[in-house]
Amino acid sequence: MGILEKISDIEKEINKTQKNKATEYHLGLLKAKLAKYRSQLLEPTGKAGAKGEGFDVMKSGDARVALIGFPSVGKSTLLNTLTTTHSESAGYEFTTLTCIPGVIEYNGANIQLLDLPGIIEGAAQGKGRGRQVIAVARTADTVIIMLDATKSDKQRELLEKELESVGIRLNKRKPNIYFKQKKGGGLAFNSTLTLTKCNEKLVQLILHEYKIFNAEVLFREDCTADELIDVIEDNRVYMNCLYVYNKIDQISIEEIDRIARQPHSVVVSCNMQLNLDYLLERLWEELALVRVFTKKRGSRPDFEDGLVMRRGCTVEHVCHSIHRTLVADFKYALVWGTSTKYNPQRVGLSHLMNHDDVIQVVKK
Repeated sequence: MGILEKISDIEKEINKTQKNKATEYHLGLLKAKLAKYRSQLLEPTGKAGAKGEGFDVMKSGDARVALIGFPSVGKSTLLNTLTTTHSESAGYEFTTLTCIPGVIEYNGANIQLLDLPGIIEGAAQGKGRGRQVIAVARTADTVIIMLDATKSDKQRELLEKELESVGIRLNKRKPNIYFKQKKGGGLAFNSTLTLTKCNEKLVQLILHEYKIFNAEVLFREDCTADELIDVIEDNRVYMNCLYVYNKIDQISIEEIDRIARQPHSVVVSCNMQLNLDYLLERLWEELALVRVFTKKRGSRPDFEDGLVMRRGCTVEHVCHSIHRTLVADFKYALVWGTSTKYNPQRVGLSHLMNHDDVIQVVKK
C-alpha cells in the first residue's frame, strides 16, 4: 500500500470516528500517523539537483507574496493590473502553467508577486502541479488566496485544507509549547496552566508514534493534539494570508458587504479595477513593512529613496541596512517621527523605528 492510500484510509477513519472523551487517544494517534505520512509525501524524490523544468524563481525585492487560487479566478489579471509584468489571461482554465513573477512598487518598496498556476482539489497529493505550487508558496512572506465572489465559500475551505495538509498555517502563530528530545530520563511533562484539550497520556501516545521515548514537554498555553504534532514535526510555516474576492461587479451590494466583513478579507474587481488601492494598503500591513528615511547633517531628508524595513526594526537594523560597518562607529542617532516623544530625539541603537521616521546617524 502506497503513502497516498495510507493517507486516504486514515482520513476516512478520522471522519467516521465520533469525537468524544473515549476516542480522543485513538484520534490523537491517527492524527500523528497522518502528519508523518504527509511529511514523507513532501520529501523530494529522485536525485538532488536532477534536471527538469524550472518552477521556482529567485527571491528578490523587499518581500514576496504568493498568489494562490483555483483556475480562472483572476490571478493573472490581478498580476497584470498591479505590476508591469504580463501574464496571459483568458476565459478558460489553466491559462498559467508555470510561475510568473511580477513586482509591485508601493510606498518605495519592491514587492515580488508570484502568479502561480491554479490549484485543483488534491493538490497536496500531487494532482495538477499542486505540490510545486505549494512548495513555492512556503517560501513567501504572505499568501494571497484569490477567490471567486460569485461562488460558494466551499472554494475557500478546499484551498485552506490543501495548504493545511502540507504544513502551511494561515493567520496562526506557532503554539507556545516547549519541546526538546533527550537521550534518557523518559518523558518530563509539565504545563503552566490547566489543560482541557490534551493530557500527559495523549502526549505520551503521540510521542511513541514518533518513536520518541525521552523528551521534555512544557505547555505554556492550552493547545490541541494537532498543535503538539506541529511542534514535534517542526516543519510548519506560519504566515499571514489575505483572502481576495474577485468579480464583485457580478454580485449584489449585500453580498459584497457580507464578504468584506469576514476576517482577513478584501473585495475587488480586477476587470473594473475596483478597490485595488485598499488591497495594496492591506498587503502592506500584512507584510509588516515600514519605510525609514535617512538624513545627512545640515541637509534635507532623502524622501526619494527610503529604506524599507520590517515592523519592529531598531536603529541598529537601520545602521546595518545603510552599511555593515556603521554600528562599530555609531555614537548616537537623531530621529524625527512618530516613534519619538519630541523632534528630533537623541536615541541609541535599541530605539524602535516607526513608518516614515527620519534618522540621522552621528558617528564617533
